[in-house]
Amino acid sequence: MVADLLTALIERAGRISVSSHFFYRTNLKESRLSKVKLNAQPLLYPTPAVIVGANVGAKANFMTAAWCGVACSDPPMMSVAIRPTRRTYQGVRENMTFSINIASTDIVRETDYCGIRPGSEVDKARVCGFKVFYGKSGTAPLIDQCPVNLDCKVIHILDLGSHALIVGKVEEVQVSEDCLTDGKPDVDKIRPFAFVSGHYRSMGEVVAKAFEAGQDLKVRE
Repeated sequence: MVADLLTALIERAGRISVSSHFFYRTNLKESRLSKVKLNAQPLLYPTPAVIVGANVGAKANFMTAAWCGVACSDPPMMSVAIRPTRRTYQGVRENMTFSINIASTDIVRETDYCGIRPGSEVDKARVCGFKVFYGKSGTAPLIDQCPVNLDCKVIHILDLGSHALIVGKVEEVQVSEDCLTDGKPDVDKIRPFAFVSGHYRSMGEVVAKAFEAGQDLKVRE
């Protein structure tokens, strides 16, 4: 009788397992069917709002860029996508250096201005009241009002189409002293913001701790 009971339980467990798997696969399929296809486009949320700097004829020029990111950790490299028609791109080509200035929410107006006015017509540094200085490269203009400044040397320029992808090795990093905690950059003090669907958004709340949140899923391996 015990053997018969165990056999029945095992068979039932097998049916539940198969049924659960079928339910999971069915729901997954239905979930995929609820997707809506869009035209191919570079959708990514969020993208950082940074100010890229380059000297053009020995004069500092700046532009706002959202297509910017980390390209390599060792050696440290950054990438930024810029239209070849941009004046800043001319400066990058001229000196083979550029800067990435991480703006805080305090200068969101100035950041936006650098993205809507051409450097060929206006002196953006003067209009925005930027205090410009230079670091190790000597030709990549840095903005004092931005809490984080990256001085970069061009390593690669890849022509992709509408934009050129510029990869630069980080030669030097400067951070405002009041944005450090225990000698390290503090994002809560830096207060960067992102460009999302035509708006600028500040950082949100912490949702989980990296490299720990997924540890519980190891039981499913």
